[in-house]
Amino acid sequence: MNTHAETYDIAIIGAGPVGLALARALSAQGLRSVVLEKQSLDAIANPQADGRDIALTHLSRKILGEMGIWPAIPQGEVSPIVKAQVFNGGFDQHMDMHSDSEDALGFIVSNHLIRKAIYDSVAGDGNVTLLTDCTAKDIRIDAKGCHISLSSGGNLTAKLLVIADSRFSATRQQLGIPAAKHDFSKVMMVCRMTHELTHDNTARECFLYDGWTLAVLPLNSDENGGYRSSVVITANPERNKEIAALDADAFARWAEAKLQHRFGTMTLENTRHSYPLVATYAERFSGARWVLMGDAAVGMHPVTAHGFNFGLRGVQTLAESIKLAGGDPASPTALLRYDRQHRQATRPLYLATNGIVRLYTTDTPVAKVARNVLLKGANLLSPVKGVLMKKLMEAEKH
Repeated sequence: MNTHAETYDIAIIGAGPVGLALARALSAQGLRSVVLEKQSLDAIANPQADGRDIALTHLSRKILGEMGIWPAIPQGEVSPIVKAQVFNGGFDQHMDMHSDSEDALGFIVSNHLIRKAIYDSVAGDGNVTLLTDCTAKDIRIDAKGCHISLSSGGNLTAKLLVIADSRFSATRQQLGIPAAKHDFSKVMMVCRMTHELTHDNTARECFLYDGWTLAVLPLNSDENGGYRSSVVITANPERNKEIAALDADAFARWAEAKLQHRFGTMTLENTRHSYPLVATYAERFSGARWVLMGDAAVGMHPVTAHGFNFGLRGVQTLAESIKLAGGDPASPTALLRYDRQHRQATRPLYLATNGIVRLYTTDTPVAKVARNVLLKGANLLSPVKGVLMKKLMEAEKH
């Protein structure tokens, strides 16, 4: 790169799916973005399976469709969720959820396929410059723009800085932007399993009284017609180590027993991956010439599957705000509009999700009673459950 300062409309820190999706959305307005990423180009261009399967909402599918990304995802790898069940304590009581207006509650897609489709959408875009193996060594923001010196050498300037690296964003910390953090002291293990009995395209979330939480998300059948699911197991770090140490066969027998053999014989299909569970929420989403995007703004607990969905919603909101401001990415009005609308869209569910997780992973006598009351109440109050379903599906018109 040349030693003089290259000039762009937007500088995006982080080439994850949200950062690249934003570059794609802003390119449609003729805006030039540079995306800085510490990983290699191969890691971004050819993302490897990481065990994570993403439950996309109707709004996310719509946004990806409008950007031309949805058709690039192999449709045979898009698994619909027709119904959902939440189990409390065991498998004798649960809440059923389904949609009366849509064919599916959501759509399961492997994380690496989403990342690949979004990368491919910007790979040949002349308005998007991707700098890999590179970080922002120093950032200075003034009235004239954002000035960034690069770890790889050289400098660049931009009208707007977008921070989209992660929920543990080093850039957010570098700029002194506060963020609340909630460590659940849990670890999430994810993997795919094949099984003997059908899942009926039903997602199941099981909050057990012995401290384990298991989610079983339905996937399309394999080439031989066999049933498959994405399995998510949440426990404290010590228990996670115990099941991670089991060989594939012993792990499958453990999963069968925990799920009370509801899926018959189970087989581990791929490798297991574990991730610590920490939720974050930034005190502000925007300031003079900067915004937070994706997990750097809101890092969700995965139980309501809204992390990436909120990221895409943020992309849509910021792009619309800039368009309304006449295409000026640094417009204070545009940034405040994004901040206000994204906070309104995310904060209630962020707080509710953390509260639900705390309640349904606490096994005191009082908590058990409250868990049962809440579950039975939700089953009885159909209008309330209907509103909840619309929020989770993001199926309302936008």
